[in-house]
Amino acid sequence: MAHETATTQQSAGDQATRLKKQRDFRGHLITYLLVNAFLVVIWAVTSHGFFWPAFVLGGWGIAVAVNAWEAYGKLGS
Repeated sequence: MAHETATTQQSAGDQATRLKKQRDFRGHLITYLLVNAFLVVIWAVTSHGFFWPAFVLGGWGIAVAVNAWEAYGKLGS
């Protein structure tokens, strides 16, 4: 009986952690989209030359993808 209670508490803790990661990811994604949209607007208004926002989009995009994987991808962990 004590083992079942510990397992249930651990499962509830795992679910709470997973929900927090998902909530944090959504905030990260919204920030990523807003900042990069702003950078693309700056690029569009100023130059239309070399697409320099690609560096931020790509680098930060990798971090967002890793964050998404941690929040939604590892179902069995």
